[in-house]
Amino acid sequence: MVKTAQDIIIKPIITERSMENIALKKYTFKVDKACNKIEIARAVETLFGVKVKKVNTLIVKGHFKRQGRSEGYTSDWKKAMVTLTENSKGIEFFEGMV
Repeated sequence: MVKTAQDIIIKPIITERSMENIALKKYTFKVDKACNKIEIARAVETLFGVKVKKVNTLIVKGHFKRQGRSEGYTSDWKKAMVTLTENSKGIEFFEGMV
């Protein structure tokens, strides 16, 4: 099954730390767990019309949760930190938040 760019990039991550990195042209996204760095870079370039310099990924482990007697773990997910080239324009979605 071929994945589209919308299937790869699930949602942006908006935290204080990720907002600080916008000045360095680093953007953070929640991505599909099965995708690799090359697919993530192509998806960001396709969706936002920018040039990607580097992609760093990591797997975020699920946290332990309880509700009454029930307990379990949230699901694991993949986070990607995407660095753009110096001459690339910024991503408009994030620029409005700073």
